[in-house]
Amino acid sequence: MKVRDVMTPNPVTITVNSKVSDAAGILRKKRIGGLPVMNGERVAGIVTETDVLSLLETGDLSDDLWLPSPLEIIEIPIREYINWEKTKKALSDIGDSPVSDIMSTEIVSIDDEADIEDAAGLMLSEGIARLPVLKHNRLVGIITRQDIVRGIGTGSNGD
Repeated sequence: MKVRDVMTPNPVTITVNSKVSDAAGILRKKRIGGLPVMNGERVAGIVTETDVLSLLETGDLSDDLWLPSPLEIIEIPIREYINWEKTKKALSDIGDSPVSDIMSTEIVSIDDEADIEDAAGLMLSEGIARLPVLKHNRLVGIITRQDIVRGIGTGSNGD
């Protein structure tokens, strides 16, 4: 079975100048895990949910037990409000960043004439979940792990 038989043709894309918030919105709305990033007709990179999540600094959790004093109990809501305002600002700053700041630029792609076994092997060896599919160096589709599993399943009695 060939990549072209199981790929998603004409994938949703985004441009290098788009905002991270736009990419995150598309990922959420389309329920997909990654987007090819285009610079004109050329695939310039891939942006994934992991790339977006990596922008968030989660910090380390403390193992210390802390019991507030009566005065600190009054201070906690004020401190939490200030922290929430800082968090909201940080999230909006992240969303305004260009996709080019977070996308992966080392593009691993595959030809539409390749066998799905080759696509699966490439995904496994590179530790990735999706591949842009090219035909004559132009983006024609995207293939994911799920596409490959679905393709293998249709070739058996698993329908």
